[in-house]
Amino acid sequence: MAPYKRKTPEEILESIYRLHRGKLKILIGSVSGSGKTYHMLQEGRLLQKQGIDVVYSAVSTMQRPETVQQLEDLERVPSIHWWKEGQEQKDLPLEALLERNPEVVLVDGLAHRNREGAPFPTRLEDIRYLMDKGISVITTINVYELAGVGEEIFKLTGIKADETVPMNTLELADEVRLIDVSPETILKRMEEGILGDRAHPALSRRGNLGVLREAALRLVAEGVNDSLEKHREELGLIGPSGASERILVSAQYHWNGSLHIRRGQQIAKRLGGELLVVTFVPAGKPLTKEQQAFRQSIGKLVKRVDARFEELPLSRVRALPSALVRYAIQNNVTRIVMGHSQKSRWQEKWQGSIANRVLRKTRNIDVFLMADRAVEEGERILPVKSALPQKTQRFHRLTAQEIQNRADTIRRGSFKVYIGAAPGVGKTYKMLQEGNLLLGRGIDVVIGLLETHGRKETLEQIGALPVIPRAKIRYQSAQLEEMDTDAILARRPEVVLVDELAHTNVPGVAARKRYEDIIRLLENGISVITTVNVQHLESLNDAVAQLTGVRVRETVPDYILRLANEVELIDITPQMLQERMKEGKIYAAEKIGQALESFFKIGNLIALRELALREIADDVDERLEAWERDAALRGPWSRREVIFVCVDLEPRAERLIRRGFRIAHRLKAEWYVHYAHCGGELSAEERKQLDTLRQLTERLGGIMETAETGGGKRLHRHLLARMNEVQATQLIIGQSRKPLWRTLFKKNFVHYLLRHARHIDMLILADYKPHVAGQGRGMSKRKSCP
Repeated sequence: MAPYKRKTPEEILESIYRLHRGKLKILIGSVSGSGKTYHMLQEGRLLQKQGIDVVYSAVSTMQRPETVQQLEDLERVPSIHWWKEGQEQKDLPLEALLERNPEVVLVDGLAHRNREGAPFPTRLEDIRYLMDKGISVITTINVYELAGVGEEIFKLTGIKADETVPMNTLELADEVRLIDVSPETILKRMEEGILGDRAHPALSRRGNLGVLREAALRLVAEGVNDSLEKHREELGLIGPSGASERILVSAQYHWNGSLHIRRGQQIAKRLGGELLVVTFVPAGKPLTKEQQAFRQSIGKLVKRVDARFEELPLSRVRALPSALVRYAIQNNVTRIVMGHSQKSRWQEKWQGSIANRVLRKTRNIDVFLMADRAVEEGERILPVKSALPQKTQRFHRLTAQEIQNRADTIRRGSFKVYIGAAPGVGKTYKMLQEGNLLLGRGIDVVIGLLETHGRKETLEQIGALPVIPRAKIRYQSAQLEEMDTDAILARRPEVVLVDELAHTNVPGVAARKRYEDIIRLLENGISVITTVNVQHLESLNDAVAQLTGVRVRETVPDYILRLANEVELIDITPQMLQERMKEGKIYAAEKIGQALESFFKIGNLIALRELALREIADDVDERLEAWERDAALRGPWSRREVIFVCVDLEPRAERLIRRGFRIAHRLKAEWYVHYAHCGGELSAEERKQLDTLRQLTERLGGIMETAETGGGKRLHRHLLARMNEVQATQLIIGQSRKPLWRTLFKKNFVHYLLRHARHIDMLILADYKPHVAGQGRGMSKRKSCP
């Protein structure tokens, strides 16, 4: 709402009603046994310590010791017990709760259906009734108990909820928190009998647990994205946030329109993004019979791929680029998908190229130009699914190298990573909690490196865990401390707890980064549990800078996350995190104000939370594909892809490499980074920059190539020839920064490729500029890419 617009009487009444109404918080998990009840009770105890009047009712602990322990000091309002098909059920005692009138009620099982004759048929209605009476509620639900989501999960896993709640139930909540847990942890809990004997048989399959987990992560991420967009609108921010992908396909009523939509669908699925399709038709001009037929088929296709579709009138063809870019900006699009130009060189010269004009007008929006492979391969349809590769023969004799590789894997320690959206979410607390549980089961666990930051609750979690003293390192005039890896190897525990995975060691230590120390411990058969924040992942460095305005300097390569046997997200809401900050549980008192005004602003926390949820959802999907390809929610990617990233020595080169990695990783593609020098000797600074690019490429698993060539057309021909040699299917390049008047006399590399590389998909990455919506763009002076 505009700040000076007078509220209507209805809006005033709604605001007053909300003042009296209780709040709702939902804890969602992938499956029973993920820890929802434990965390709900833990939150209740924290609220009680803050002076809030809290009671619980109809809570099922399943007699799990750690959950039962959380009931201490909490008041119970007895529930109404009844039996259904031999199973005990618990209904809320509404009258007793109203008489007691607490500030907060903790209750399990949001999807529960009440007994016959109860005041309301469902627990959801009970909860809404209590909220109307001014009582706040914290409750729990499993992801498959949401109608809509549950249907898709049933198709993939065979798991179906006894009762469900409407899909829009989460929209009623003031806060939604995900309780994430890995399939490995759930399977361990099943083996130990912690989950009882009521679990669905399909839950014993790791792949099914992965599907449920990914569904929960993506569902919560979508909700967080809605919150982020609303927050950005309130601040007057325009364009995409950078936390999620939104793909826009520009399709015409033509035979290739469906191809563009299918390609857009594949891209959206692999990137976990939303798909939009727009078609522009001449205003006041009736469609031909052929166009009407294409319109009908495209309409059916967009429904099938679950895309949002709009048909918009266009006054004249030359207005198409402006209309397309304007539509993309209004809908917070991150990438436009369109076809290569089919015009001849002279047609483009006199009529102009739509692709060129779109590129000139876009800012902060990438442009994907889809190849016309029919020219090279005769391909008219995209492959849907390829056959699975043949598995290794059962009686195949292993080579000496295969035996050695498998033996190394067997000897290697297990690796678990707790990841969070920001400092203070509770990663270290959870790591220590797990360490104590393992210690209680007779596992030899030690603390290798711990950073408590003076947090009382974290210090208390150390318990009986032994701590390996830190190594003292003399650096310049100071004495510093680092993890003593040699001492840990000498002590040889079964498990070591190591905080802050992304830490850079003091110069002089054998390993430059802490993750290198951890790899050494793993190779020596010691299992490691560690912690990291999502902003430290190397390939997310640019996204984090775009979201928060802060460039994170300490990073870890993405492959470290893939090395982990388990990755678990510690998710809390931005409101909870800010409360922790204000209570002094994250930083010292003198730093609180500054943190809340910078990195810990609510918008940053929402964006980082969404980034973390989506990143772990992608990680789960990658593991699902490794276990059983058909179960992955993003679907298969069947074409062999080769990614070719063209860079110069400008600062944006690192961003191009990171994006190249992320795309190649999702497409399971081989990828190259190519730098072509146009002659003349490189300066010391340029050689240093080139070395930095090589190290980044190799750290992320790519192949860095350099070549010396002449300028202009010779450079263009060299790059195109190299792309063809490696059989590149997709080129990634930065948008040219040359002013428009220069392109009239001398075509740049992008123009050259639009003419000569129509058989290759081209992704032209935008330079991110905050507070910019959409006109032209300035261009590069670098002699390596004219």
